Amino acid sequence: MKKATFLILSTLHLCSCNQKIVLPKSEYFAEIEIDTILKDDFNVRAILLDDNKVWFSSDKGNFGSYDLTTKELFRDSIVKTPNKVEFRSIANNSSHIFLLNVGSPALLYKIRKDGSENKLVYTENDKNTFYDSMKFWNDKEGIAIGDPTEGCFSIIITKDGGETWKKLSCENLPKLIEGEAAFAASNTNVIVNKNDTWIVSGGKKARVFYSSDKGKTWEVFDSPITQGEPMTGIFSADFYDENIGFLVGGNYDKPSQNSGNKALTINGGKNWTLISENSGFGYASCVQFVPNSGGKQLVTVGFSGINYSSDNGTTWKQFSKDKEFHTIRFVDNSTAIAAGKGKIVKIKFKK
Repeated sequence: MKKATFLILSTLHLCSCNQKIVLPKSEYFAEIEIDTILKDDFNVRAILLDDNKVWFSSDKGNFGSYDLTTKELFRDSIVKTPNKVEFRSIANNSSHIFLLNVGSPALLYKIRKDGSENKLVYTENDKNTFYDSMKFWNDKEGIAIGDPTEGCFSIIITKDGGETWKKLSCENLPKLIEGEAAFAASNTNVIVNKNDTWIVSGGKKARVFYSSDKGKTWEVFDSPITQGEPMTGIFSADFYDENIGFLVGGNYDKPSQNSGNKALTINGGKNWTLISENSGFGYASCVQFVPNSGGKQLVTVGFSGINYSSDNGTTWKQFSKDKEFHTIRFVDNSTAIAAGKGKIVKIKFKK
């Protein structure tokens, strides 16, 4: 993505500089057009874009892809008891797709993109096992994170292209407080950018965990997102570059609460500022930066529908009231794929 070295919001007092990124108003979006790609009896919380294909994973053990060019649909299930398996994490490298379910036992599958190989490469049987999100830094190295089975996040790492995975010891990871965990809402509570990695938490605490060396060492930063109850905290995060990031979440049990649910950083997650307090949307399950927007434009999905900001999250416009979307990813500067309960759609953002 295009990088923004300086992003200054003087009204937030985040720094004393006076240089701003200013886009002409003609570059902002005014409306959206939604085309349904797939409707079915499934619940999709994890999607990824791979060249011209949208890959998805869902409940009932399902996964598949849709070719945006040819409109060819591929669907499959690779588990013997699919109704008991819900894939909420999906990741990829150049040759394979990886699926990871929530709950115990954890099942991580490596699937060749041409369909010639489906292989179970990792299992975990602790009764508290619950993996939330998975990403790859590059072709060889990847990470998946989950709720604690001891006193830290469950973190597994691969260094051989997903063929084998190793769980990191709690001795080398930050400690969580009791009741702190993660939410498998949209496959967006682990974020990677080059060697940088961020993990976000919720529940009794809502914090940001940062590693500059692919999980070897970690720093922990507090966030102002609402916290303290089981269903409060950070549900999703995105980073435009190594500096500009955004958090969303709130209180899942009070979805209209629009305070303490949005926060911005311009220093890589070290400090966060609540933004758009008592305005805009309430609980959200996913946030994404619009590509090549200088870190100014954002889109969220969740109980409050599809919402858009052109000013770093200060103000929001609701483009759709549809509350069934869980996750969204951008294909390009003005096209995105969103998925959720019963459907996957293509969204065209129009000026």
